[in-house]
Amino acid sequence: MAFRFSLATVLRVRESIEQREERALQRIQLEMARVLRQIEELSAQIARARDAQIEALQQPSPAGILHGLLWEAQAVEVRRKALLSALQTLEQQRDKQLKIYQTAHRNHETLISMKREQRAAYELEQVRTQQKLLDDIFMARRHRI
Repeated sequence: MAFRFSLATVLRVRESIEQREERALQRIQLEMARVLRQIEELSAQIARARDAQIEALQQPSPAGILHGLLWEAQAVEVRRKALLSALQTLEQQRDKQLKIYQTAHRNHETLISMKREQRAAYELEQVRTQQKLLDDIFMARRHRI
């Protein structure tokens, strides 16, 4: 008789739940990476705008140009702050999702451990049954002689 794990269906469900939660965690992490990349790009853009302001201040320039550079830097800074806020929200979501994933992983691992233990017990029982059969055959032959 082959080994049959009575909770095989539950194990498959737990495995699929773990995979689903892992994918959700990966999506959040990818979104965080995208937002971080945008923040870096905006930071570089702010630095370039400030350099342009310094350069414009060193030369005679119309006030409109200086004012435009200032507005551009401020607009980029507002977008950067919005992205930082979004990043903070994503970090909170990641932390929450990580806990959910860890719970799902722990539940899945618990069932895998149970399956291993049951399989080991089953194999031990099979070995004992086989040895008992061999002992019985040996004893039966010994009594016939």
